[in-house]
Amino acid sequence: MEWWHPDSFARRRPFLEGRALIASRLRAWFEGQGFIEVETPALQVSPGLEPHLIAFSTELVGPNPDDRRTLYLHTSPEFAMKKLLVAGVPKLFQLAKVFRNGERSGTHSPEFTMLEWYRAGAGYRDLMEDCTALVRAAARAGGREGFEWRGRDCDPFAPWEVLTVADAFDRHAGIDLLATAPDPRAPDTELLAREAERIGIPAHPGDSWEDIFFRISLDLIEPNLGMERPTFLTDYPVSMAALSRPRPDDPRVAERFELYACGLELANAFGELTDAAVQRARFEADMDLKERLYGTRYPIDPDFMAALAFGMPESAGIALGFDRLVLLCTGAEEIADVLWAPVAGFER
Repeated sequence: MEWWHPDSFARRRPFLEGRALIASRLRAWFEGQGFIEVETPALQVSPGLEPHLIAFSTELVGPNPDDRRTLYLHTSPEFAMKKLLVAGVPKLFQLAKVFRNGERSGTHSPEFTMLEWYRAGAGYRDLMEDCTALVRAAARAGGREGFEWRGRDCDPFAPWEVLTVADAFDRHAGIDLLATAPDPRAPDTELLAREAERIGIPAHPGDSWEDIFFRISLDLIEPNLGMERPTFLTDYPVSMAALSRPRPDDPRVAERFELYACGLELANAFGELTDAAVQRARFEADMDLKERLYGTRYPIDPDFMAALAFGMPESAGIALGFDRLVLLCTGAEEIADVLWAPVAGFER
């Protein structure tokens, strides 16, 4: 039956009405905190430079037929929002449509909604307080006293867990993760491969340290996160710093956390890197890796690099999957249940 048929739509309608109420309550929370809501273009010079994300590309055509330029649908509004930080907007948020190709499952849609916000003059731990308040507000809006999803329970009103990545690997896999990275910026693949083999997770030919990290994490770490209460997984190895800065008191790890509830990843946060030279070097390394793995690379946005060089304030930023939050707060089972209309070809 077509998704728009009244009988089909009736099943999803309570989830969607909950979605609208949750969005309204979250906007009210941000307004009360002095944030301004912004809107930035989905079409960008650079879609985002995470090596494993696949972007949608398109062609911008001018009035002259020879005036053609490749642009991308953004995978996150991050670059544009950081330019607004440089411009002088100190507290900003956005409910943005973002696009990631090759991602289709019960918890992924190729087009989805990202709730992203930034605070100038703040650190990544300040964002933990934001997350706690926002998730609890969303749960109340959805009429939930707790989350239940795929046989897992999580109480967002209980005290939240803060767990470092190193402690999570020790607790759930029995691995001293940081010992496998004697050089924090160039972790030792062989050392982690030996540890993985010891606990029954085989390494594959050509694996990188990060490949093995994710295999262990997916098998043994993530399924145990956000059980009974939400979990902040913090302080990622600095080699996985992405756009975050190293911790001043422990340069082996980065100011980064991810948020989990019922084993489902909800958010990814950073104490933002503001050094343009370091950021460019990381971007180049990520695109070298993307080219080796997938045979393609995306351009670095020169305007973003110019903004960083001009001077971005010390700040913290976070991206939260709004559709996943709605899923938990309404009792839905899959992302498709909380989308007003599916992407063509993504209908159930």
